[in-house]
Amino acid sequence: MPHVLVFTESYNRRAARWLEKHSNLRGQYLKTLQLLEANPFHPSLRLHSLKGRLAGLHSVSINVSYRITLEMMIQDKEIILVNVGDHDAVYE
Repeated sequence: MPHVLVFTESYNRRAARWLEKHSNLRGQYLKTLQLLEANPFHPSLRLHSLKGRLAGLHSVSINVSYRITLEMMIQDKEIILVNVGDHDAVYE
């Protein structure tokens, strides 16, 4: 059973700004979302939990430079998308 991606308004605004600047990565971004929905534990996503002030959140990789941070609720099979951007932007 696939997971459900939850797109908040704040995430949609961040993603739209990010996609404007990185339109060449749209395909990779969409592929990451599809894989996340189908299997968030797929090795190519490099899912890992975050620490410090971002404890409780997780991160997946779009590519070597860009990430998506997210909140996972495994019981409900929901994945709430939080932020998208380069390493420094999503972890600030």
